[in-house]
Amino acid sequence: MAEDSDLERTEAATPRRIQQAREKGQVAHSRELNTFVILMASGGLLQLFGNYFAEALSDLLRKGLRFDHADVVNTAVMGQRLFDLSLDAVKVFMPFMLAVALAAIASSVIISGWLFSFEALLPTFSRLNPFSGIKRMFSWTSLIELLKAVGKSVLIGGVAIWYILDNIDAVLGLIAEPWPAAIGHLAGLTGQTYMVVAGSIALIVAIDVPFQLWDYAEKLKMTKEEVKQEAKEMEGDPQIKGRIRSKQRELARRRMMNAVPKADVIVTNPTHYAVALQYQEKNMKAPKVVAKGSHLLAQRIMELAKENRVPILRAPPLARALYRHAELEQEIPTELYTAVAEVLAYIYQLRQYEKSGGVAPAVPREVSVPPGMDPESWRPGQPVASGSV
Repeated sequence: MAEDSDLERTEAATPRRIQQAREKGQVAHSRELNTFVILMASGGLLQLFGNYFAEALSDLLRKGLRFDHADVVNTAVMGQRLFDLSLDAVKVFMPFMLAVALAAIASSVIISGWLFSFEALLPTFSRLNPFSGIKRMFSWTSLIELLKAVGKSVLIGGVAIWYILDNIDAVLGLIAEPWPAAIGHLAGLTGQTYMVVAGSIALIVAIDVPFQLWDYAEKLKMTKEEVKQEAKEMEGDPQIKGRIRSKQRELARRRMMNAVPKADVIVTNPTHYAVALQYQEKNMKAPKVVAKGSHLLAQRIMELAKENRVPILRAPPLARALYRHAELEQEIPTELYTAVAEVLAYIYQLRQYEKSGGVAPAVPREVSVPPGMDPESWRPGQPVASGSV
């Protein structure tokens, strides 16, 4: 049962799945909405500019039917006249055609947004498979399209018949009108009928658009296994991610070990923890931790310190506090300022002694840390820290 549920498309499409579908030109599309918008746009333009188009067309007809007898036998003149008349017709009707084209584009953008995909223009040879074609013919989508076509025919036909019968007196009255007035009256009735019939498609659009959006979402649904696989692809293979993290840790450790020779002092536990501190008075507001480690890594830090003559101070509570509360490449917590200042003061005195001689500075025997900063509790009477270099 679990395997069956993993194979069922029950999961909503992820954003990545939707984006991949859009790249292939697969978007929600309603032909009914396109038809409705184009019909209403063209009908509205004809209602507004019908007289202008009629007069322009009449001028073109008069201009095209008037010619001299000499022009009939001159093919060059007739060809030029045909070209000029065609160009005039394009100039007259080009705004109308552009407006209808923009309406068609807008109707597609309303549902799916702007999309231009070359992949959608490529031929799909799988559509030539007759078995797939037969399967599509008897699918639920085809049945719904058939019902929609029948409903559309009944609706449009019924609205057209109703409107004509409702205006039957006006239609019959055209016979008694003079022909110029009758033509204008007939054009008005035809335009009104067109707009009413085209407007009736709005009912079909109101049903078709939600269905197309639902059907599109259903087709893009994914199985649980597909969702898991996509998550792996997006986040990366766990083994690869593990190797990347391991490499990152190795690089960070290498950078950290390279910073040990530049440290001012190494504070140790002495065997469990080692923390390297650096302080540059002109560039830093407070000392910062440039390296830290425990056990084997702590031993390696101390070895590098000895090789590069970096002072090592044994101060277990401070070492534990720094290891627990101080982040690598970050300034030490303000609670440890006093303890670290005591250590650095000793280091600066030690450097001065090694450089100029004189009296050797006393090694700090007690480096106290605020209560709660040391991860380990100490028994009353036990020394807080003992120091040696």
